[in-house]
Amino acid sequence: MTAAFLSRTQRIAWKAAAASWVLLIALCVLWEWQLAPVRDGGSWLVLKAVPLLLPSRGVWRGDAYAMQWALLLVPLYFCEGVVRTFDVLAVARLAWIEILLSLAFFILAIAYLRPLKRAQQARMAERGGA
Repeated sequence: MTAAFLSRTQRIAWKAAAASWVLLIALCVLWEWQLAPVRDGGSWLVLKAVPLLLPSRGVWRGDAYAMQWALLLVPLYFCEGVVRTFDVLAVARLAWIEILLSLAFFILAIAYLRPLKRAQQARMAERGGA
């Protein structure tokens, strides 16, 4: 979608969603590598960030398909955050940040995509009625 066709609210939602996506990736990597790894020196759980990298280019560009795909991934990170809130305090704080970032992405991505979907439905209705 070209940024010229987006409303101001949509543009803000897209950019904020992309920022929360990047921050979620950074959190996942730093969490398991430096901040609170399962084992000292880092752990293989850093690889949990790999699925987030797959749709990143499309999320950054505002591609609706990539955003929808990302919307399917982000609940996994929300659930991980919820489960890990019951861990020690340092991990629980990181888990709350993960929960907030995943929720922020989810809400912002829907705010970005909803007008696109409505416009697509209107175009489909016009074609069907013609």
